[in-house]
Amino acid sequence: MNTEGYRVLCLWDVTLFPSVLDQLKAVAQVDIHPPDRELVAAIIGNYDAILVALSVPLDRELIALATRMKTVVTPSTGLDHLDLAALSERGIAVQSIKVEYDLLDQVSATAELAWALLLAASRKLPAAHNAALEGRWARDEFRGTQIRGKTVGIVGVGRLGAMMARYAQAFGLQVLGCDPAPRLTLDFVDYVDLDTLLARADIISLHVHLNESTRHLLDRAAFSRMKEGVTLINTSRGGLIDEAALVEALESGKVGAAGLDVIDGEWRTDLDQHPLIKLAQQHPGVVISPHIGGVTLESQSITLKFSADRLARSLAAG
Repeated sequence: MNTEGYRVLCLWDVTLFPSVLDQLKAVAQVDIHPPDRELVAAIIGNYDAILVALSVPLDRELIALATRMKTVVTPSTGLDHLDLAALSERGIAVQSIKVEYDLLDQVSATAELAWALLLAASRKLPAAHNAALEGRWARDEFRGTQIRGKTVGIVGVGRLGAMMARYAQAFGLQVLGCDPAPRLTLDFVDYVDLDTLLARADIISLHVHLNESTRHLLDRAAFSRMKEGVTLINTSRGGLIDEAALVEALESGKVGAAGLDVIDGEWRTDLDQHPLIKLAQQHPGVVISPHIGGVTLESQSITLKFSADRLARSLAAG
């Protein structure tokens, strides 16, 4: 294929590892721009492919402006930042890493963050840290809970869920798993249905993809079936949880602590007014991070290079 004149819009921050684009630059013009929606809307019509960022969802409005677009590349397993129906209507191909298991087995960053969030929420670490910085050595104010001997329920025992299960075993927890089609079976995991998991788990960690069947998987009815004071961890997608119901559960104490790397509507421009963020400002057991699960030097260098190189190969092959 003659790739002369082929243009790729890159919204990735490759400042720390610019070489991930070397192979792609050999077969196409690659323009790097910050992930700003207004800017993308103004220029997307000039490009044949886009390396997308989670912070700028490729919705139907932007897709309509992408008149030359042939390929969308996302270095992620989740695809909820893409309007797949609109892309399909336009015949635009999507390249993701959702089923690139050999690659993904090298990446543990999101599971590690999920475990960090569990420890941070259980021990109220951010609030305790802030108090120490203010000179308040208020030990009893930040009394937490010990996780050893507790039961963790892992919803989605795939790659990340299995990693989480192994961490839990090492820390002395009993492990429940809920997955209709687990990629692998772990002999120390007790596989149960969702209702049983919700009723028995002291800690619940979500590791499933967001789609129409899993949206609001945890709704008011689900929270009502949980133990009093349960800890909830979510590093998957915010839409898995009915967040109005979660706020109620946190305020009532039904959910005692929560570690969240994702929230629903994380692209809104008034995030300081998001109900969960406002609640976290007053609740020492609610820990929120800005979707950084996969943001490590190691994981990004691996996944970005794989995604860019695959696009380069497909262009060169015609």
